[in-house]
Amino acid sequence: MNDNKIGTYKFVAEPFHVDFTGRLTMGVLGNHLLNCAGFHASERGFGIAEINENHYTWVLSRLAIELEDMPRQYEDFSIHSWIENVYRLFTDRNFELVNKDGKTIGYARSVWAMISMETRKPADLFTLHGESLNYYASDRECPIAKPGRIRVAPSEPVAEYLTKYSDIDINGHVNSIKYIEHILDLFPMDTFKEKSIRRFEMAYVAESYYGDTLSFYLEQKTENEYDIEVKKNNQEVVVRSKVIFK
Repeated sequence: MNDNKIGTYKFVAEPFHVDFTGRLTMGVLGNHLLNCAGFHASERGFGIAEINENHYTWVLSRLAIELEDMPRQYEDFSIHSWIENVYRLFTDRNFELVNKDGKTIGYARSVWAMISMETRKPADLFTLHGESLNYYASDRECPIAKPGRIRVAPSEPVAEYLTKYSDIDINGHVNSIKYIEHILDLFPMDTFKEKSIRRFEMAYVAESYYGDTLSFYLEQKTENEYDIEVKKNNQEVVVRSKVIFK
């Protein structure tokens, strides 16, 4: 039973998936996590393709990743994925990152909502799926903290970015992983020469689209901790993020 609740997916750190240190990038890891969520859901009958037929889709609301290490170039690694909780309007999904030697090197927590593709409003999971999603909930441990509140005080942006073709996904808005890449680009190269990312959080608040101007606000909380807020067109907050280096 528990084996049926947990999906395991194997990957290789390709040369174009690593940064100048030879380690997997956070953006690529984020893509793999999202793919694993999709694989796991599809294999159990509630993936994107299945629910799209009824004009619904899954959207990522929160993501928190904690790392001890990252896979190196050409190394094999695996990701385990499972559902922890199912609520009326959202579900908690966890991940475990395992290196080529079978050692756990990271965990991630995520929160997902199912929304109507027509109204963009959250759907009632119990009305649509009854107890079927709960059937796959697992008690497997995920020892990292859940995403927390992120607050940014600065009123002046540290950078601006005009969204382009390569930012836009199949849903017509900025891809959730692109925000991760743009946020990490706020930090100079020397930061990544001297430190690695210990914890990374994303909170997705609203959608942005092609041609929107994204403004990035950054506040340093401690020596290694930063909170970031991203607004579109100098108005609405679209995402908030926390980056903790070690």
